[in-house]
Amino acid sequence: MITGNVVEIISVDELEKKLVRSLQTGKPLKIKLGADPSRPDLHLGHSVVLKKLREFQDLGHEAILIIGDFTAMIGDPSGKSKTRPQLSAEEARENGKSYFEQASKILDATKTTICYNADWLGKMSFSDVIRLSSHYTVARMLERDDFERRYRSREPISIHEFLYPLAQGMDSVHLKNDVELGGTDQKFNLLVGRDLQREYGIAPQVCITMELLVGTDGKEKMSKSLGNAICFNDTPNDMYGKVLSIPDTLIETYHRLLVTRNKELLTALLEHIADNPREAKRTLAKDIVAQYYSINAALEAEEHFDRIFVQKKAPDNIELVEFEQNSIAVTDLLVSLGAAPSKSEARRMIQQNAVTVDEKKITDTNVLVQLDDIPKTLKAGKRKFYKIAAKKTF
Repeated sequence: MITGNVVEIISVDELEKKLVRSLQTGKPLKIKLGADPSRPDLHLGHSVVLKKLREFQDLGHEAILIIGDFTAMIGDPSGKSKTRPQLSAEEARENGKSYFEQASKILDATKTTICYNADWLGKMSFSDVIRLSSHYTVARMLERDDFERRYRSREPISIHEFLYPLAQGMDSVHLKNDVELGGTDQKFNLLVGRDLQREYGIAPQVCITMELLVGTDGKEKMSKSLGNAICFNDTPNDMYGKVLSIPDTLIETYHRLLVTRNKELLTALLEHIADNPREAKRTLAKDIVAQYYSINAALEAEEHFDRIFVQKKAPDNIELVEFEQNSIAVTDLLVSLGAAPSKSEARRMIQQNAVTVDEKKITDTNVLVQLDDIPKTLKAGKRKFYKIAAKKTF
């Protein structure tokens, strides 16, 4: 179970020894996973490591979820080609508030310890930081792939970025954890934690890296900032639709990382993909929605999708928006409904033939939409529907 979907364990021998010792003493291992609250939402990419943490929970070990509210003020440089923006303490703590609730969709909340690393990192003095920095060299830091690339291409590297892996490593020193989980992009940070534990006279943690989930674009790792993420808090309809948007080449990977690792099921799935990729993807979408909501929500999301995209019909439960006036410029209408963030974006949507009123395309960006007390259906883009009408006068 533990080795499923794992890319690397450093080291397997040490992990086996820790597990044997845990069985002999009856003392559970401390398994650490850090979450960087640079954004307030968790996505399916996070679920890969969260599922691994849940597996350790199910084996009786202690799961520790760290919200990196202090390290988020530095900004994780992992995989970055330039300095990452820093968050304020207030922004970092605010983003971290919903993490535990979201993570509990996978973890057993009653058996999870949640920590904020500002509670110990924020108490370190400048002299403490100097002593910490003395345990690592610049040469070792430049072994990190992203630092090395930036150094060779003469991209700036701020000194504070060197402090990020040291700060994350101090989390491991403070917690004295036995294992740390992370994506493959976190390998350097995990190894720094292992080194620092050894420097501080603590048994070094085992580092377990997990495969990174590619986003809906089929190219980059899943990330909200890249716009290719499927989030825990997406509505069932949006989650279903986003899963259906992934390339066919990702169906097996998504199923393996997000649904099941059963070899027989995966073998059957591969045959299903070859025979009918469309149905295989619909099954995957339902399975994922059911995980985060329910099977009924998944079936309703499928029905919603078919109604809009297959049958080309509007949803049944569109909220009515009433206006005081009997006519309104189409660009003003789109902005007031929230269908477009600005008039320029509204004009762009119209020019791309993405706006209809009662199934008639709007092609003139200056047109006035006529309203009366009989609701009209406005569609903006592929997914946004609105019922619009003028308020009744008595």
